[in-house]
Amino acid sequence: MRTASVLRQTAETRIEVELDLDGSGRSELHTGIGFFDHMLDQIARHGAFDLKVRAAGDLHIDGHHTVEDVGITFGQALAKALGDKMGLRRYGHAYVPLDEALSRVVVDLSGRPGLLWRVEFTRSSIGSFDVDLAHEFFQGLVNHSLITVHVDNLRGDNSHHQCETVFKAFGRALRQAVEPDPRLARQIPSTKGSL
Repeated sequence: MRTASVLRQTAETRIEVELDLDGSGRSELHTGIGFFDHMLDQIARHGAFDLKVRAAGDLHIDGHHTVEDVGITFGQALAKALGDKMGLRRYGHAYVPLDEALSRVVVDLSGRPGLLWRVEFTRSSIGSFDVDLAHEFFQGLVNHSLITVHVDNLRGDNSHHQCETVFKAFGRALRQAVEPDPRLARQIPSTKGSL
């Protein structure tokens, strides 16, 4: 079973993440930030992952610590669920449009954390959600899952659409990367012999 459950608790947040890589896209999301829950739902549905997130954070300050720590905890759960990465495709990519917006995300289950972020939002917030927090989520995720992710928003006028295409494309690219590759069977997809 490619599942994981992780609890992260600090003086600022308490985050619980449950992840099933072989799910059906179900999610239960309670971060206290409505737009962020909407984005996490995109990852679950488009990645066909089952995802539960329960977060309690210092939202009276702002959403930064909660969003970043969800990224960290999601990354830890992803690393745990992936195990030794034996027989996986390793790489995934997706282009996702939403009306005028188009984003591309490329994922490598490399064992090395790296985020290349090329997203220029057309405004600074989506409702009360600070768009800078999208980057913070992905930075925490890649740092703790030890994967490489390239994110390019290729066009878009509406920040909601821009952000949603990024999260949808990430879900689809990650789904592709974690799929078993029958040609690799019980092999690590690396000449190094480990990821």
